[in-house]
Amino acid sequence: MSSPAAALDADACYRALKAHDARFDGRFFTAVTSTGIYCRPVCRVRTPRRENCRFFDLAAQAEAAGFRPCLRCRPELAPHALAWSIQDASAILAEQAARLLDDPATSAADGFGMPALAARLGVSDRHLRRIFEARFGVSPLQYLQTRRLLTAKQLLTDTDLPVTQVGLLSGFASVRRFNAAFAQHYHLNPSALRRQPQRAPDAPAPLAGQGDEATPSGAVRVRLGYRPPYDVAALVAFFAARAVPGMEWADPAARCLRRTLAMPGPDGAARTGWVEAQFDPARHQITLRVGDGLRDALPQVIHRARAWLDVDADPLAIEAALGAAFPAGEGLRVPGCLDGFELAVRAILGQQITVAAARTLAARLVARFGDAVATPWPELTRSFPRAAVLAQADGDALGRLGIVRQRQGAITALARAVAGGELSLHIGAPVASTMAALRALPGVGDWTAQYIAMRALRWPDAFPAGDVALQQALGVRGQPKPAHAAEQAAEAWRPWRSYAVVRAWAGAHLAASGTSAPSTSD
Repeated sequence: MSSPAAALDADACYRALKAHDARFDGRFFTAVTSTGIYCRPVCRVRTPRRENCRFFDLAAQAEAAGFRPCLRCRPELAPHALAWSIQDASAILAEQAARLLDDPATSAADGFGMPALAARLGVSDRHLRRIFEARFGVSPLQYLQTRRLLTAKQLLTDTDLPVTQVGLLSGFASVRRFNAAFAQHYHLNPSALRRQPQRAPDAPAPLAGQGDEATPSGAVRVRLGYRPPYDVAALVAFFAARAVPGMEWADPAARCLRRTLAMPGPDGAARTGWVEAQFDPARHQITLRVGDGLRDALPQVIHRARAWLDVDADPLAIEAALGAAFPAGEGLRVPGCLDGFELAVRAILGQQITVAAARTLAARLVARFGDAVATPWPELTRSFPRAAVLAQADGDALGRLGIVRQRQGAITALARAVAGGELSLHIGAPVASTMAALRALPGVGDWTAQYIAMRALRWPDAFPAGDVALQQALGVRGQPKPAHAAEQAAEAWRPWRSYAVVRAWAGAHLAASGTSAPSTSD
């Protein structure tokens, strides 16, 4: 077994551990040789002696070395470590493989295996294993096994789902394999973990209005951790300004988001339900509640929610690249989405019109073509239209909603490509080929493709250089070629240009005027 990554500075890790510094949550894990347990840096147990500590980049590395996850700080709640490179091709390939392994929809697909994963990435199975082990110190299968076990541990601890269902939802082919893997790695059977105390003495109490009595029947509740700083107010305000009536609701004062969601099931039928996110900045956590209709897709919902709320961002790396140019933007996140197709349609609707106008068009589309959804709240009644439905929509029906002809064709072409499986708009989709496919659609230009890549594909280096508000914020609008000038100004911000865009839109740039530049997107 490979040793922990050489890039880790053990003394610096120990200082972060002693300070319980949440900025390093998920960036490394501490394994204690005297107990056989590994923890997050934020764990509130008594700090172990330095000579008893080993430090690992990944939970999978700690487990491969024989350590078990702490039941108090719960490593499965830590933000994921997302590293990006624009120079090291092997590192990019290994990171992309890890992102695909993190996606429950990918790892649970029929025929999934290392040969299929390697083929998707365009390399041989042997080459993928070699570069993955060189990058992370564990094999792809060990990484996937740890991800499945930690998912199961979170579902066992946070929900009342039956143990059998937890095992299958976590990606195990059978309950027998799930029980065997759990016992081998954690020296517990799943039922025994359920009998452990559910909340450590210093664990957060339920938030106001979020106790068990406030959780609707059939709903489940899980927690997500994030690294500070995190500008919660800015993110919630972003979604509040774009909230589509009937489908979305946001309360900046309560730091709460709610919305409906439709997801395809294994049989092709749509699952519909609702999701609520409640921020707890004091504890750097988000409480996620998921309605009963989405229970059997819970791992996928959690995975999408991490991207929706950008909980896995690395503020230290981003600030190091952007802090000098955007001194007022620390903590701003790139708002994601729960459905890539929905985001793409809304990006098309938002072309060259105001946010309010785009929201009005989206509301009409939802009311006309969306599915009815039962929720605990009267303001949430419908989900966004499915791709298969909009693929069959005729121009007259879309035109009656106020959607102009050019955008009618773009929406229909997009829906047909997604419904037919020719285009996938999800986290981990290949950026270059997906953006090329988007640009090939009628009515979809570079601005729309870049915006979709930024929010739906979660590409941190997307840059819609043609955006008027962005050009104004960067002070290049009056130049002969403002898009080219914006591209040149942004070269220094790679590979975090998506975050630079959000900061520029928020008016955080040194060259910005005293007023914030308005966004021209959905």
